[in-house]
Amino acid sequence: MSNGLVISVMLAVADAPAAVAWYKKALGATELWNLGGVAGLQVPGAAFFVGEPANNGWESPAKLGITSARIEVFCDDPDTFITRAVEAGANGSFDNIKNHEALWGIHRQGGFVDPFGHIWLVGDKSPLNTYP
Repeated sequence: MSNGLVISVMLAVADAPAAVAWYKKALGATELWNLGGVAGLQVPGAAFFVGEPANNGWESPAKLGITSARIEVFCDDPDTFITRAVEAGANGSFDNIKNHEALWGIHRQGGFVDPFGHIWLVGDKSPLNTYP
Protein backbone atom coordinates (compact mmCIF):
# COMPACT_ATOMS: atom_id res chain seq x y z
CA MET A 1 0.00 0.00 0.00
CA SER A 2 1.36 3.41 -0.98
CA ASN A 3 1.22 6.49 1.23
CA GLY A 4 1.98 8.80 -1.69
CA LEU A 5 4.85 11.22 -1.27
CA VAL A 6 6.09 11.79 2.28
CA ILE A 7 9.04 14.01 3.17
CA SER A 8 10.51 13.86 6.64
CA VAL A 9 13.69 14.70 8.50
CA MET A 10 16.06 12.56 10.54
CA LEU A 11 17.95 14.48 13.21
CA ALA A 12 21.49 13.31 13.86
CA VAL A 13 22.06 12.77 17.57
CA ALA A 14 24.94 11.18 19.49
CA ASP A 15 22.56 9.36 21.88
CA ALA A 16 19.23 8.34 20.35
CA PRO A 17 17.65 7.04 23.60
CA ALA A 18 18.43 10.36 25.34
CA ALA A 19 17.03 12.29 22.36
CA VAL A 20 13.84 10.19 22.30
CA ALA A 21 13.33 10.84 26.02
CA TRP A 22 13.92 14.59 25.62
CA TYR A 23 11.61 15.00 22.61
CA LYS A 24 8.90 13.09 24.47
CA LYS A 25 9.21 15.38 27.50
CA ALA A 26 9.84 18.67 25.70
CA LEU A 27 7.60 18.35 22.65
CA GLY A 28 5.08 15.73 23.72
CA ALA A 29 6.41 13.38 21.03
CA THR A 30 5.22 9.80 20.87
CA GLU A 31 7.23 6.86 19.57
CA LEU A 32 6.13 5.26 16.33
CA TRP A 33 8.93 2.67 16.62
CA ASN A 34 12.37 2.39 18.23
CA LEU A 35 15.39 0.32 17.19
CA GLY A 36 17.73 1.79 19.82
CA GLY A 37 20.07 3.81 17.59
CA VAL A 38 17.24 5.12 15.40
CA ALA A 39 13.63 5.89 16.24
CA GLY A 40 10.51 7.23 14.57
CA LEU A 41 8.68 9.92 16.53
CA GLN A 42 5.55 11.95 16.04
CA VAL A 43 4.52 15.35 17.37
CA PRO A 44 0.75 15.59 16.85
CA GLY A 45 0.59 14.34 13.29
CA ALA A 46 4.10 15.34 12.16
CA ALA A 47 6.56 12.46 12.02
CA PHE A 48 10.33 12.75 12.26
CA PHE A 49 13.26 10.50 13.04
CA VAL A 50 16.28 10.62 15.32
CA GLY A 51 19.34 8.55 14.56
CA GLU A 52 22.91 7.99 15.63
CA PRO A 53 25.31 8.51 12.71
CA ALA A 54 27.56 5.51 12.10
CA ASN A 55 30.25 6.88 9.78
CA ASN A 56 27.71 6.78 6.96
CA GLY A 57 27.88 10.27 5.49
CA TRP A 58 26.15 12.45 8.06
CA GLU A 59 26.94 13.72 11.54
CA SER A 60 25.47 15.29 14.66
CA PRO A 61 25.80 19.00 15.49
CA ALA A 62 27.78 18.03 18.62
CA LYS A 63 30.51 16.50 16.45
CA LEU A 64 30.32 19.13 13.68
CA GLY A 65 30.36 22.08 16.09
CA ILE A 66 27.46 23.67 14.18
CA THR A 67 23.82 22.81 13.66
CA SER A 68 23.13 20.38 10.86
CA ALA A 69 19.37 20.98 10.56
CA ARG A 70 16.83 23.72 11.11
CA ILE A 71 13.38 22.41 11.86
CA GLU A 72 10.33 24.53 11.01
CA VAL A 73 7.18 23.87 13.05
CA PHE A 74 3.79 25.46 12.49
CA CYS A 75 1.15 25.16 15.19
CA ASP A 76 -1.76 27.04 16.72
CA ASP A 77 0.18 28.09 19.84
CA PRO A 78 3.89 28.67 19.19
CA ASP A 79 4.37 30.40 22.56
CA THR A 80 3.37 27.26 24.48
CA PHE A 81 5.37 24.96 22.18
CA ILE A 82 8.54 27.02 22.73
CA THR A 83 7.95 27.47 26.47
CA ARG A 84 7.59 23.72 26.98
CA ALA A 85 10.87 23.06 25.13
CA VAL A 86 12.73 25.76 27.09
CA GLU A 87 11.40 24.41 30.39
CA ALA A 88 12.78 21.00 29.38
CA GLY A 89 16.26 22.44 28.75
CA ALA A 90 16.27 23.99 25.26
CA ASN A 91 18.14 27.25 24.72
CA GLY A 92 15.37 29.80 24.23
CA SER A 93 17.65 32.79 23.64
CA PHE A 94 18.20 31.85 19.97
CA ASP A 95 15.20 33.72 18.55
CA ASN A 96 12.68 35.33 20.91
CA ILE A 97 9.09 34.93 19.79
CA LYS A 98 7.58 37.99 18.13
CA ASN A 99 5.18 39.06 15.42
CA HIS A 100 6.55 39.38 11.87
CA GLU A 101 5.03 41.00 8.77
CA ALA A 102 4.76 38.38 6.03
CA LEU A 103 3.00 37.89 2.69
CA TRP A 104 0.36 35.90 4.56
CA GLY A 105 -0.23 38.56 7.24
CA ILE A 106 1.08 38.82 10.78
CA HIS A 107 3.13 35.71 11.54
CA ARG A 108 4.09 34.92 15.16
CA GLN A 109 7.39 33.05 15.32
CA GLY A 110 10.30 32.33 17.61
CA GLY A 111 12.69 29.51 18.21
CA PHE A 112 15.01 27.48 20.35
CA VAL A 113 18.04 25.22 20.07
CA ASP A 114 17.47 21.73 21.44
CA PRO A 115 20.09 20.04 23.67
CA PHE A 116 21.38 18.14 20.61
CA GLY A 117 22.23 21.29 18.65
CA HIS A 118 19.27 21.49 16.25
CA ILE A 119 17.56 24.83 15.60
CA TRP A 120 13.76 24.82 15.82
CA LEU A 121 11.73 27.76 14.49
CA VAL A 122 8.12 27.70 15.61
CA GLY A 123 5.41 29.80 14.02
CA ASP A 124 1.66 30.07 13.88
CA LYS A 125 1.10 30.17 10.10
CA SER A 126 2.72 27.97 7.50
CA PRO A 127 4.17 29.67 4.44
CA LEU A 128 3.68 26.39 2.54
CA ASN A 129 0.75 27.83 0.61
CA THR A 130 0.45 30.08 -2.42
CA TYR A 131 0.17 33.78 -1.62
CA PRO A 132 -0.42 36.65 -4.06
